[in-house]
Amino acid sequence: MIATKEKITKDMIVNDAIKLYPDTIGVFSKFRIDSCCGGAVSIEEASRRDKADLEALLKKLNETTNN
Repeated sequence: MIATKEKITKDMIVNDAIKLYPDTIGVFSKFRIDSCCGGAVSIEEASRRDKADLEALLKKLNETTNN
């Protein structure tokens, strides 16, 4: 049986998404999401704070993780 990882959602913490899926760091960088000092917030909050398109960000993150 193949284990499936969870889908990335707007409520997930940025740093938790990166821990689960290290390849997402490039997506966060592309969308100018601060994943270093500002990574302890939800993806929704980070996208609002950094003025990123939340829906486009989530789509790209989940494409990167094959979810």
